[in-house]
Amino acid sequence: MNLSLDQVVALTGGKILNPTPEISVSGVATLAEACPGEISFLGNEKYFKDFLATKASIALVPPGLTEYPEGVVFIEVENPSLAFNAVVGYFMKAANDFTPGISPGAYVDPTAIINPEKVRVAPGVVIEAGATIGDGCDIGPGCVIGKSAVLGTDCKLYANVVVRERCVLGNHVVVQPGAVIGSDGFGFLLNKETGRYETVDQVGIVVVGDNVDIGANTTIDRARFGRTIIGEGSKIDNLVQIAHNVVVGKHTVIVSQSGIAGSTQIGDYVTVAAQVGIAGHISVGDKAVLAARTGVMSSLDGGQVYWGAPAAPYKDAAKQYAAIRKLPEAMKEMAALKKQAAEIKELIDQALAEQAGN
Repeated sequence: MNLSLDQVVALTGGKILNPTPEISVSGVATLAEACPGEISFLGNEKYFKDFLATKASIALVPPGLTEYPEGVVFIEVENPSLAFNAVVGYFMKAANDFTPGISPGAYVDPTAIINPEKVRVAPGVVIEAGATIGDGCDIGPGCVIGKSAVLGTDCKLYANVVVRERCVLGNHVVVQPGAVIGSDGFGFLLNKETGRYETVDQVGIVVVGDNVDIGANTTIDRARFGRTIIGEGSKIDNLVQIAHNVVVGKHTVIVSQSGIAGSTQIGDYVTVAAQVGIAGHISVGDKAVLAARTGVMSSLDGGQVYWGAPAAPYKDAAKQYAAIRKLPEAMKEMAALKKQAAEIKELIDQALAEQAGN
């Protein structure tokens, strides 16, 4: 499906810098890989050489450039990356338009609420009793929707996603392959009489807000009681673990291999970078940024950047890290000073002994 120049302008809200005869594009590509008939963008100055050599038919560019390649139509936009995303979304939607229907290889319990004319259900899907599937949902191969679970409108579940019983997904939720929503929380108590751990029943649910994205093989545990909550618009990467009764605010980003322990509250617009570990029963304030591999062991205020383990404001943590890197050299200097001090002491003791002898 082709996209005309006028349609690109409408999608991006940009301004054509070099009017040209009618032109259209049929796909997207990087500046270096683009061919005639494709659209690309300059979103970072380190790709400027690729920009000058690009073969794309259309390029989205930021304001204020002083040099342009020949043979390319330029559309000026405030944020080329964001504008390009709108174009990519157009092509993805065109490529992924689905034909509604329930595969004969799927099992849908007769008590489930679902309109076969407005959803797509792939082979191997199991939808259990009392589940509600909103219009526009696209459920990939091998997914399991538990008893009385609810999916809002226009949800996209890729292969082998599990949404366990009574959990709720809002509208326009995207879940990547292998994710599990509503697994049991890690709840065990040691029985001192028997010396064995006993399972604590997890009877709560998970509630996921509208426009949330959940990455591949991510797990979000159901609450022990009550709700584990993922706020509207939040984006969760692959391989993230969110424990029981955690509350994640709106428009928060959680990056790969991070883990959040039980009953912790994460504010709105928080950034949790890769491999961050957050202890249980604490809070992280709105708009906090946790740099990669930060270990959060106590509550943190919002609006700051934190790093290190235990987490500290970034400037303090950076100074601590710099000091640690200097420790080997400092220890050598200390050893040399101790040796020098011992030698001086020996000389003093010798001088005092000689003076006493006189």
